[in-house]
Amino acid sequence: MFFHLFKTFKINFLNRALITTFTCLGAIACNTATTPPTNSSPKIVTTFLPIHLFTKAVVGDTGQVDILISPGTEVHDYQATPDDAKLLAQADVLVENGLGMEEFLSALVANAGNSELQQIDSSEGIEAIEEEHEEHEEGEHGDDEHEHEEGKHGHHHEEGNPHVWLDPVLAQQQVANIRDRLIESDPSNADSYRSNAEAYIQQLQQLDSEFQQRLAPVKGCNFITFHDAFPYLAQRYGLQQEAIVEIPEDSITPQDIQRVQQAADQYGVKALFTEPGIEDKRIQQISSDLNLPLEVIDPLESGETDPQYYFQAMRGNLEALLRACQ
Repeated sequence: MFFHLFKTFKINFLNRALITTFTCLGAIACNTATTPPTNSSPKIVTTFLPIHLFTKAVVGDTGQVDILISPGTEVHDYQATPDDAKLLAQADVLVENGLGMEEFLSALVANAGNSELQQIDSSEGIEAIEEEHEEHEEGEHGDDEHEHEEGKHGHHHEEGNPHVWLDPVLAQQQVANIRDRLIESDPSNADSYRSNAEAYIQQLQQLDSEFQQRLAPVKGCNFITFHDAFPYLAQRYGLQQEAIVEIPEDSITPQDIQRVQQAADQYGVKALFTEPGIEDKRIQQISSDLNLPLEVIDPLESGETDPQYYFQAMRGNLEALLRACQ
């Protein structure tokens, strides 16, 4: 009888002990599942579309990437807002193109008052092409007035031409710069940044090969643009951009038209290039008068925010160059 009672007590005690143990283990497991990760991804802000595309390609799904300047907004004349300062005040990393493209940034960063903000210059180590500036003679046709207008609408960058993202080879360097600096600021996601950047750089290498092969037969082709955005692209593939005038936003002067005509004769240009969203009948008239094809070439300052959009737009530029130069 005594043995039976002892055995029953022992079994009940063991059962309670096991239940208590499993309950504790379950509580630990539940607490572990609901505890947020200790290594959170940084909050990243980019300046404008091309830099946003490159940064999103590197970051992938590992973090949040916001953009300061909405696609289609003029970067050169951008005026920062209080909301922009608030965004930077809460950010960990700011990625910019550099080379003087974002002239508004220094004041904006100061206003944000974020001493912990890390800035990434994606053009670090890239040698800029010096910008060319057309000289105008004063005369009876009001060139003084035109020079004032050109100063208002033109965009001179002391550090050189900043449009490096339009060269697929230099774009690879920008992606690598973004990758390396993000790894420094967020080493916990280093593997993801490396693999994402490698995949995107491989696509950029393929794009470069396409440009090299398909533009080889038209090397030496001269073209006129009204925005000095394509010297890197032209230099890379043996073409020559003749950026003659900065078109005022509201009108083209007779002096502008005359300079285009003179340049077309002087350089033997094969085409005129305008940009998406610019519809000016006078450009079309110049094209018709000079018997030069008019094509659209995209500086990628507007468009979609999917990183793959870069390749879509650049392949469109390749087709436009081929049509113009053949």
